[in-house]
Amino acid sequence: MKKLLILGAGIYQVPLIKTAQRMGVHTIVTSIPGNYPGFDIADSVYYENTVDAEAIVKLAEEEGIDGVVTAGTDVAIPTVGAVCDKLGLKGLSAEAAMISANKRLMKEAYEANGVRTARFREIKTDDMDYASKLDGLTFPLIFKSVDSSGSRGITRVDTPEEFAAARQCVLDNTRSDYYLVEEFIEGEEFGAQAFIQDGKVEFILPHGDYVYTGNTGVPIGHFAPYALPEETIQDAKETLAAAIHAMKLDNCAINADFILKDGKTYVLEIGGRSGATCLAELVGIYYGYDYYEKIIQVALGEKADFSSNEANPNASHLLMADKDGVIVSQTNENAEHPDIVDIQFDYKPGDEVHKFRIGPHRIGHIITKGATLDDAVKVLEEAQSKIKIEIK
Repeated sequence: MKKLLILGAGIYQVPLIKTAQRMGVHTIVTSIPGNYPGFDIADSVYYENTVDAEAIVKLAEEEGIDGVVTAGTDVAIPTVGAVCDKLGLKGLSAEAAMISANKRLMKEAYEANGVRTARFREIKTDDMDYASKLDGLTFPLIFKSVDSSGSRGITRVDTPEEFAAARQCVLDNTRSDYYLVEEFIEGEEFGAQAFIQDGKVEFILPHGDYVYTGNTGVPIGHFAPYALPEETIQDAKETLAAAIHAMKLDNCAINADFILKDGKTYVLEIGGRSGATCLAELVGIYYGYDYYEKIIQVALGEKADFSSNEANPNASHLLMADKDGVIVSQTNENAEHPDIVDIQFDYKPGDEVHKFRIGPHRIGHIITKGATLDDAVKVLEEAQSKIKIEIK
């Protein structure tokens, strides 16, 4: 039986665990201790921090794993690369993983290879004269941690008076000794999922984003197909392909965030893993195959077939709390419906939850499909109206 090491035991790793087990693969999960659902279902569990590459490489060698993978998180990506390099596994190289997980290295790779992106400055965390380094950049700006995920440590600022609070948000959410400040490109935010296998980009699927606007935009749902002019879609695909190769990504899923301005695609950032917020499900529904299965096959050194003649419209949205508190009750009043793909509650009554600010504050999700995107969205909206969650 093959062994798959899955980094993380959270809600976005659960589908990897379940799919691998369905494929007859022994699942080994590692994460820091906590109330993570993956611990209850994995075949083997280790309580190691996913950012501790040395410890996890040792674990991988002792277990004799056949593959390593994660989903929905950037923080474990450098460890994926370290394990792949050390054990000669198929997947991200350590170099590509570091670029994928570090926003400065990512931006430098884009600039060196002519990939459209926002102008930026690198600022040391102990630099109290940081404001003077921002001369020449145009407001609004984004203060951004280089090693966070889930929109942590990212704040938009519109005036110099907001600098101090934005800087503190970065410092509270980084382990690095520097951060980035970049121009916020005013435009339409959207994304794309993709996969690269043996140097070939197997597919690029642009998708629309539902965005929660707080300190910065946080994706809270997605939909496909995305209605854009054909020339804009082609520009997005060409831009993404250039960014993938600039980052030296290979044999991995791709999660891309874009801004569309004046018909041109600008790269915000790209991760060498499948996206969170139901994005792996979006791909699978759209193309009519189990996307998690494809990800696992490649991680195990197998050749995955991504060909498809399907294009199934679908939409998803997170369930979110409007205040900090404890769940008193939650009910799903939806009758069984062929176009409701999944309704999931992440917590149960009695659990503490947070008012939504960043991706990990989700408390569940809804996924729907339809003959057209309008149909899928209509079902989504109706399903949302029939979910009742009381928080006190």
